[in-house]
This record gives sequence, structure tokens and C-alpha cells, in this order.
Amino acid sequence: MNKTVLSGVILTSFSYFLFSLQDAAVKLLVVGLPVFQILFIRSVVIFCICLAIGRKPVVVAAVTSPVLLPLFFRNLLLLGAWLAFYSAARDLGLAELTTVYYASPVIITLLAVPILKERVPAIRWVAVIFGFIGVVIACNPIGNGMTLSLPVGLALLAAVLWAVSTVLLRKTAMHEKTIVQMMVSSGFFIVVTGIACLFLWTPVSATELGLMAGTGLLAGIAQFAFFESMRRAPVSILAPFEYTSLIWAFMLGFAIWGDVPQDNVFFGAGLIFAAGAIIVLGERFMKRLDPPASVH
Repeated sequence: MNKTVLSGVILTSFSYFLFSLQDAAVKLLVVGLPVFQILFIRSVVIFCICLAIGRKPVVVAAVTSPVLLPLFFRNLLLLGAWLAFYSAARDLGLAELTTVYYASPVIITLLAVPILKERVPAIRWVAVIFGFIGVVIACNPIGNGMTLSLPVGLALLAAVLWAVSTVLLRKTAMHEKTIVQMMVSSGFFIVVTGIACLFLWTPVSATELGLMAGTGLLAGIAQFAFFESMRRAPVSILAPFEYTSLIWAFMLGFAIWGDVPQDNVFFGAGLIFAAGAIIVLGERFMKRLDPPASVH
């Protein structure tokens, strides 16, 4: 595995750690606040960070971006994914929600072939399947009584929308700077969620406001890392590393809510780590098998 791809893997894993922290904060907030309001404050913080770093040039670049329309479409998909995910989270337990949602790396790998024209070797499929089996074992959805329902359907919809938006990100990431994409994305969410907040705004305490601002800071750093990872490695390599967020979710669940992981969680986590190792070692092995390019 070359250094550029490896840096993409590291950035992806780091971004999902931060996204897990963000999800824990949102889980605390969503009990008493509308999702639109949380996303609004989060987006304002990200937009301000981008503006402080890039100033006027980044605003001009965002308005005149050649991939503005694809970014707009991707943000629509992302908004739908988040709304579906957090709506499902109100009614589903962690096991059911996580198992259904983590169909997304499989979908990402499937879409990488027809949309991105990526060649997906068997080793990457093995890693994706290993990771998904690890998720199922860790979450034990059958043992927790998962049945087909509207919340399950919403979680699956969130997985599909996230997968498609991730594939589109790979296409746009090669044609626009990361900070520009972040500004366009946060600006879009400010407008859409801001309109909803006109009707749904709920008074907040200083603690809640600080927690929402914190989600924006975490999400901003996570987005930058995630967008940069998409510039450095094929999505079929990065997809299995989304499963690492499950491990962070269980650790945060124990630290914040006192949820004690069962033995199946540790076994599933082992398979998830194995999936990442398969990718890293498999890519290094395939690189050694590739004949060096001839020099003329």
C-alpha cells in the first residue's frame, strides 16, 4: 500500500472516530431538541470555520465552483440520510440501528464499480464481508428481536443515501478543494435547516448550545479528514474502515451511558479489525505482485 493510500485509510479511520463522538453528542441532544436545530448550529460552526480560514477567496470559489450542481445533489442525499438515520434512532436500539445502517460499506463497494469504474479485487470484497459479519455478531440483531418495521426501513434508507453520497464525494473530491466543498455543504445546510428552525426552534440552555457548537467543531474536523481521504484512495479500499466507528460507539456507550459490552461485541470487533488488516496487507501484497513499469 503506497503512502498516499495509507494516509487516506488513516484519515478515514480518524474521521469516523470524530463522527462517533459527534453522534454521541447528538444522541444526548436529540432527546429534547429537533434534529433540524442541531444540524443548523452544527452547520453554522463549520461555515464560520471555513470562512475564518479561507476568507473571501473561498467564498468566491464556492459560488463559482464547477461542481456546484453535483455538490448540491450530494447534500440533498446527505440531508435525507441524516434525517432518516436520526428518525430511526428514536425507535431502534443500537444493535438494530447499527446492523442495518452498516450495509452502507457493502453498497459503496457495489457502486464503486459502475459509477467510479474502480476495479475491486476479491481481497476488498473479503474485507467488506468480514467487517459486516463482525457488525452483525457484535450487534446480535436477531437475539435482540429485530423485525421489519418503518424504523428499520428508515435505517436502510439512510445506509443507501449515505453510500450514494460517499461515491459522489469521490467524484467531486478530485475536482474541488476540500475547504470549498465544506463551505458549500455547510451553506446548503444552513439555508435548509434554517428555514425549518423558523417553525421548530426550541429554547436552549448554555450547556446545550455549547454541546451543539462542539458537534460542529467535531464534524468540521471529521469532514475535512473524510473529504481528504476521498482524494487519496479508492472508495472500495476505504469502505471497510467505516466499520471502525462501531467500536468507538460501544466504547462511548460504556463511557457515557454505562452500557457494558458482551462477549459477542469483542468477537465482532476482532473481525472488524481483521477486515482493516486484510485491506492493508492485501494491498501491499498486490503491489508487490504488480510488475514495475518499464523505463524508456
